[in-house]
Amino acid sequence: MPITVAQAEEARRNISAVAMRTPLVRCDADAPFELYLKLENLQPIGSFKIRGAANVMARVPRQQLERGLLTASAGNMAQGVAFCARRMGIRATIVAPETAPATKIAAVERIGGRVIKVPFAEWWRTFETRSYPGVEATFIHAFDDPDVMAGNGTIALELLEDFPDLDAVVIPWGGGGLSCGIAAVLRARAPRVRIYAAEVETAAPLTASLAAGEPRTVEYTPSFVDGIGSKMVFPNMFEHARRLLDGSLVVTLNDAARALKLLAERNRIIVEGAAACAVAAALSGRAGSGKIVAIVSGGNIDMDRFTQIVSQT
Repeated sequence: MPITVAQAEEARRNISAVAMRTPLVRCDADAPFELYLKLENLQPIGSFKIRGAANVMARVPRQQLERGLLTASAGNMAQGVAFCARRMGIRATIVAPETAPATKIAAVERIGGRVIKVPFAEWWRTFETRSYPGVEATFIHAFDDPDVMAGNGTIALELLEDFPDLDAVVIPWGGGGLSCGIAAVLRARAPRVRIYAAEVETAAPLTASLAAGEPRTVEYTPSFVDGIGSKMVFPNMFEHARRLLDGSLVVTLNDAARALKLLAERNRIIVEGAAACAVAAALSGRAGSGKIVAIVSGGNIDMDRFTQIVSQT
């Protein structure tokens, strides 16, 4: 079952001392609809992931937390877990893929997390086994966890309070915890709102799975869009997505690069590739008309890479 509004409300109380209530701003885009940005890139770790991490740690017994924490992440959940762990005086171990951006890994280590870099397949197995050989710790799943999704669902509570007449929301799809957490609250409180996931062409398993009616494996190609994308959709997350979302919108790397540049020029904000995909998907017009919100999921992009993308786009 997806999360409930009550779980999201509880999560909001749990994370109030850690995560900020992010602003919603208008994007001056050349489009026949109104585009708004939910700026999760302004969170203390530069990503929405702090919401889920903080909620899990608020609900897990202290004795269990003191065993240490373990998560698998390409960077943002790693920072969320490490940040919350440092506040509580607990050690955190992160299993990261070898393709993870050096900027995100450095940020995790700066916060105090221990990083183990492994091949992509081994990293993905950690999500499935919820453990890593030789590490005795409490595992925090980056997306397939109701407490993580409830933390993410607090974004929907804020959206409905700040913008009750919104027509559509576009959300980056990584593992599905952000999309399904937000969608569960919106379906309960505002069922008329259209909800779309955004994927990138180099890794779009949700789109393939929805088309097939069952989880499918796709090719994965690393790119500057590192915060979303994988080879497959977890069966549990697929079931949530099939019930909660209106569809998945795939964008090209060029689309994402143009959106990244647009946000820098028009709104003076720096975002990572995953967030740019949500904006690009909204700008494609496939999310429909009216008042559309793109979830700007994070801003943790390597600045040299950002400069290169902007200068070449």
